[in-house]
Amino acid sequence: QVQLVESGGGSVQAGGSLRLSCAASGDSLSSYSMAWFRQAPGKEREGVAGINSDKIRKYAESVKGRFTISQDNAKNTLYLQMNSLKPEDNAMYYCAAVRKRIEWLLLSAHMYKDWGQGTQVTVSS
Repeated sequence: QVQLVESGGGSVQAGGSLRLSCAASGDSLSSYSMAWFRQAPGKEREGVAGINSDKIRKYAESVKGRFTISQDNAKNTLYLQMNSLKPEDNAMYYCAAVRKRIEWLLLSAHMYKDWGQGTQVTVSS
C-alpha cells in the first residue's frame, strides 16, 4: 500500500498551464502503475492519463497533445503537466496507484487500489 498526496491545483485562465504533483510514501513507485483521474460536479470520474512501470503511457482523447504524465522514481512522485487548459478541464484531480503492471486498462478506475485526496483545478474562460 502507498499513501498519495496531490498538490499543484489552482485557478488559471483558459490557455494557461498547471503542473500537478502526487507525492508517494510507504513504498517505491518503481513497481506501480499510476494514473490521474478527474471528476467534475455531476459527472462520473474519468481517467485522464496513466503510466506503468515500463513507462507505457495512455491518455484520454480529450487531453492528448495537451497533458503529459511523468514519474520521477528518485523523488517517488508522479506529475501531470497540463497545457492549453480549457474550461472543460475544471475538476477535482486525483492520482491513483496499484502495485502491478497494467497496460490496456491504465485509465480504468476499478484497477487501482490506492487514491489521493484530490486537488482542485479551475479554469476560467
